[in-house]
Amino acid sequence: MKSARRQQKYSPYYDAVHYLEALGNMTGGYQKTNLTSHVRPEIFLERMQDFLDRLGNPEKDFKYIHITGTAGKGSVATLVHTTLVDAGKKAGLFTSPFCVSTLEKIQADKKYIDPLVFSSIVENLKPHIDYSILCGRHGAPSYFEMMLAIALLYFKKEKCQYVVLEVGLGGRYDATNIIKKPLITAITNISLDHTQILGRLRSNIAQDKAGIIKKNSAFFTTEENAKLLKIFKDECNKVGATYHALPVRSLNYASRNRLLAGSICMSLGIIQKLEDVHDLPKLPARFETIEQRPRVIIDGAHNPSKIESTVYNLRQIKYRKLILVLANSADKDWKSMMKLVAPLAHTIYITRFSVPGRQAVDPKLLFKEACIYRQEQGRVFLFSDPIQAFKTAHKKLTPKDVLLVTGSFYLAGDIRKLYWSEEDILKNRSSDINHN
Repeated sequence: MKSARRQQKYSPYYDAVHYLEALGNMTGGYQKTNLTSHVRPEIFLERMQDFLDRLGNPEKDFKYIHITGTAGKGSVATLVHTTLVDAGKKAGLFTSPFCVSTLEKIQADKKYIDPLVFSSIVENLKPHIDYSILCGRHGAPSYFEMMLAIALLYFKKEKCQYVVLEVGLGGRYDATNIIKKPLITAITNISLDHTQILGRLRSNIAQDKAGIIKKNSAFFTTEENAKLLKIFKDECNKVGATYHALPVRSLNYASRNRLLAGSICMSLGIIQKLEDVHDLPKLPARFETIEQRPRVIIDGAHNPSKIESTVYNLRQIKYRKLILVLANSADKDWKSMMKLVAPLAHTIYITRFSVPGRQAVDPKLLFKEACIYRQEQGRVFLFSDPIQAFKTAHKKLTPKDVLLVTGSFYLAGDIRKLYWSEEDILKNRSSDINHN
């Protein structure tokens, strides 16, 4: 009964999310964004700017920190946001992707956007979306572009001073790159991901991500590759930005993220030394322990670079057997991910994710690939239902085992809902399972 009342209370939010997601069924590529293969990819920035112009330019007057990279950008953005808020600054944070609820993409002062405020903003946007469909020179904005517009309107409503923006994809033609004068630009690292859009060479990806570097910004990176660093340095010289390549040799993934966030916050003048940067808050599906004994970990790692971090974290804990529940998106380098993590697992449960409109790797293909790495006493199972795969794996655990759910943020969301529902998130405006 209580759940039914909650659902009724938040029905405007659910309606708003459904409306935004369903816009993708129109012909004309309304869900497309940042296609560098397009004959003129600048149209995606033009479309975003046209939409914001209609809304009265909510993107103006913020102090921006703009962050991209293949892995770690969400963690760095969250660290910077948390440190800003704890220093007494009014700050907004825009990230992607989300795990369970759309609300996770937008927060101010460490709280997700109120679901009813979200629905109200969407309702006010509808006439502008209709106008864009009918009269816009590049059609209606994409889903991501609309989410960014919602975030900016919310940050304006909340009177934020600072806004931390995580790039959605790439950099140069990403919707977030409509900002003109960021204080800080940052690139965590460069690995192969979204190669069908950004290119099949790391240098291609670096060139695209370097597009966020702007005049008079302070640029920071924790990338190590000399060839890629030259691309960043050349871009800084070209546009007139200050260049900072941070010393990261021998540092683990978490320490690199912390160093980058701390350097950004020192540049902003909100902390005096690197040690003052705050610890990373618990983020949903980032090597997140949701049960202690036996230990159950949900991790949304969805490319080889992120899986490398997952494997590193696994090696820091003790366990008897690793039980793996795995699904991947079809557009990712799933064979490389399998090669990294499958040899560590005693038993593997292959599945898919349940998010409609997103293409998962055929479980049969994953199954065959997993069998290559099967240990002598281990086994590989296939379940088309991710919940059934997880529950079956969970039943096989002993107190000293570890169960890891990984390979996709969508799979992570499927399983995390069993512990902390979207209704809980909407009520508390938090993803913290231990939230009081």
